[in-house]
This record gives sequence, C-alpha cells and structure tokens, in this order.
Amino acid sequence: MNDSDSPNSPGEGSAGSDDASTGVPYAGVATTDEAADALEAVSSKIYQYAGVPGKASEPGPGVRECAGKDPERFFRVFHPWNFQPGSAADSDVAMENLKKRLNTGGWVLKKEYRDNSENENLNLVADNESEKASVWIVQYRDRAKPSLGITVTSGCYEVPEGAKVEKF
Repeated sequence: MNDSDSPNSPGEGSAGSDDASTGVPYAGVATTDEAADALEAVSSKIYQYAGVPGKASEPGPGVRECAGKDPERFFRVFHPWNFQPGSAADSDVAMENLKKRLNTGGWVLKKEYRDNSENENLNLVADNESEKASVWIVQYRDRAKPSLGITVTSGCYEVPEGAKVEKF
C-alpha cells in the first residue's frame, strides 16, 4: 500500500513458490470459507505481533483469481485491514515489534523500505512458507490519526472436487 492505498502489493506472491511464473505458492485444497478463516487467523497473529493497544478495522477477506489458473478451480484470499494505535509513538513501537516478530515462527522479513510518497512511509513485506501467506504493512505515521495499513494474502488454493470458488 502507499498513500493512495494501491491494491497491488509488493509482497503479493513472494512467499516461496510452487509456480515459478507467478511466484505464488500452492496453498492446498480448501473451500473459500476455509481459506478465508485460515487467513483471518494469520491476520489475528499479525494484530497480536503489533503489541500495542489500538483499534483494528472490520473489513473481511475477499477472493481473487490465481493468475494463469482456471478461475473455476483456483483462488487466492486477501485480507486488507487497518490498525490504529493510540499515537504516532505507539505506531513506531508497533512497527519495531512487527519487524522482530516477522522474522520468527516461520515468518521471513523480505523487504523493509520507505516508499516514494511525500511522507516516505515505512513498508514491511514478509512471507510465511508454512502458512502460505504474505503480509504487507505500511506505517502511515504522519497522518492526523497514525495507522498501519495491513494486507495479508494467501497462496493459491484449489477448491475440493465438486465445490465452486465463492466470490466475496
């Protein structure tokens, strides 16, 4: 994300890869509801990793196609949300905590950089091979209400035999 909240994440598909052409790992067989529940659990861990009090937004996960795969059989789940700590100082603490935690428990911090926005927001991109998930976190420290923009994205799932990809 950047200040314009672009939907294209630099962390998208960077977690390991079973598909060399897209960089998106195969996440296994699941219904869209099962995959969404699994990704929401990953988002909950990220919330805990922040380690400071704050408010998380409520939007739920969505479903998108896997590039180059049959859209009737394969899908990915994404979960964008916003975390609003009490202050800019708390957002700094949260980012430090996230940097540390996103290098443990299967997570690997792949990128840490400042974007080219006017505020040069700090961005973190991390992958978790065992969870088949990636996270992209942007610190919007210099806003009137400091926040972290967080997008968690799954690998590519395949629906079980006889099931359909449900869009939401």
